[in-house]
Amino acid sequence: MIKVAVTGAAGRMGSGIIKRITEQDDMEVVAAIEMPNTPLAGVDAGLKAGVGEIGVKIVGSEDLEEALKSSGADVLVDFTIAHAAVDTIRVATSCGVGVIVGTTGFSEEQMAENTKNIKENNVPAVISSNMSIGVNVFFNTLKKLAPLLYDFDIEIIEAHHNQKKDAPSGTAMTAFEVIAGELGRDTEEVGVYGRQGLVGKRTKEEIGVHAIRGGDIVGDHTVMFVGEGERIELKHQAHTREVFIAGVIRAIRYIPNAELGIVSSMNDVLGLE
Repeated sequence: MIKVAVTGAAGRMGSGIIKRITEQDDMEVVAAIEMPNTPLAGVDAGLKAGVGEIGVKIVGSEDLEEALKSSGADVLVDFTIAHAAVDTIRVATSCGVGVIVGTTGFSEEQMAENTKNIKENNVPAVISSNMSIGVNVFFNTLKKLAPLLYDFDIEIIEAHHNQKKDAPSGTAMTAFEVIAGELGRDTEEVGVYGRQGLVGKRTKEEIGVHAIRGGDIVGDHTVMFVGEGERIELKHQAHTREVFIAGVIRAIRYIPNAELGIVSSMNDVLGLE
């Protein structure tokens, strides 16, 4: 039985993850963490997830270390915000607990700190900008398409709900990095984020990245490869947050056999090249 701790336990993703875990035969929720000094402290996490009492009380993140140690958690799942997730990863890894992180918006420095803590504490980890199984097949397909369409103009368009705080999305940035990497282009030099005014002629090297925010869009990502007289569009649309949760469940099952001290991706979880 895999023992799982969940942060953001009362949020949409956290509650959904808790609900799905309770439906599995090989894992269980043993700790539920919310923001510091949360007014929900003491509330059963199962009640917030709509599955009835599961005997796990929500605690504030100030009690994270104690909660992880007393619960015997094997892995912690984090879908929160970047600055909070960095602290969570530091505490979890210092306790010898593996991590699955779907939080986005990490700076290079924050990601370096996450990697350092995972390596130094020799724990298993999966960090992905998007846990959707379909999106990771999308990334894998982009790796194969980009070298074939190297002389096409490339534009990335992402759309999300009006509550999303970071832009472009982590998924769009991963797509950008995958394409640039396959084409041997420097991301610092070729990325163009939106266009306004007299921007001049488009260069062949640049890769456009554009963000749309509105309503309750869960997550749409489109990559356009545009040539002379033709174009190819590769698109992924998430209709529900359940697609991310399905990926989390696969990642939880991957953790017991994951290589220690490295950051695995959803490619590793799914066995993609």
